[in-house]
Amino acid sequence: MAKNEKLFIDCNEFVRDFEKVIKVPVKSKSANYYTGVDLGTACVVLAVLDENQTPVAGAFKYADVVRDGMVVDYMGAVRLVREMKESIEEKLETELVYAAAAIPPGTDMLDGGAVKNVVEAAGFQVTALPDEPTAANNLLKIKNGAVVDIGGGTTGVSIFKDGKVVFVDDEPTGGTHFSLVISGACKMPYNEADEYKMDSKNHKEIFPVVKPVIDKISTIIKKIIKDYDVHRIYLVGGSSCLTGIEEVVETNLGIPTFKPDNPLFITPLGIALACTGEDEE
Repeated sequence: MAKNEKLFIDCNEFVRDFEKVIKVPVKSKSANYYTGVDLGTACVVLAVLDENQTPVAGAFKYADVVRDGMVVDYMGAVRLVREMKESIEEKLETELVYAAAAIPPGTDMLDGGAVKNVVEAAGFQVTALPDEPTAANNLLKIKNGAVVDIGGGTTGVSIFKDGKVVFVDDEPTGGTHFSLVISGACKMPYNEADEYKMDSKNHKEIFPVVKPVIDKISTIIKKIIKDYDVHRIYLVGGSSCLTGIEEVVETNLGIPTFKPDNPLFITPLGIALACTGEDEE
């Protein structure tokens, strides 16, 4: 949509640069490299920036090591992140030392330690552990409004006022629920339904089936922002890739709703931007 194109010019360009280096990494001379590790319910993403905060490499793999924002296969998650790390290191011919990770809002007491432990066990020094939608805003640079990260298992919301986070929250419901209703309605195995929804060519067909889930996500957003003066909503996360999801959310809430060209990579790149060369306290 035209309103999105103007709003996300810099953000979309940054993501396009990242998409390029996933395919062809850039061997730059950099004093340090900073990695964002996004342990998603459906997809694990590593985004690598150089000292100038320029994308130089990346990788992503679909996996089932996290559910509803919680690590359920610790060793599997460690192996996967380590393998992706080593693969990128081989391509860049350098060691990746520093990384940031992220967690769903409000889960730091429950699972923040597990996420950090996974990334450290994979061989990184963890320097930051922000919540996911707040991390996404490192790239979006939204001053006022709500950043909504619709992941595989949860929907997380960070509310910003004058560039500062004033409230964060997270509730179950996301892409996993899309796949479940598609599986039931189309009588196909869950894994097949999950792959089916990822193809944009199928979005028009499945939209009526998943609309009740979008309505539920809209209700979650409405509940979280009800006590705040939110005039704009910004969607990120892999499940926001569904064509037309922003239009339904906007209609349901009566609030202008936007999303960048590729919402999948906004959060991992924002996580990478949160990474520094100093360990988290």
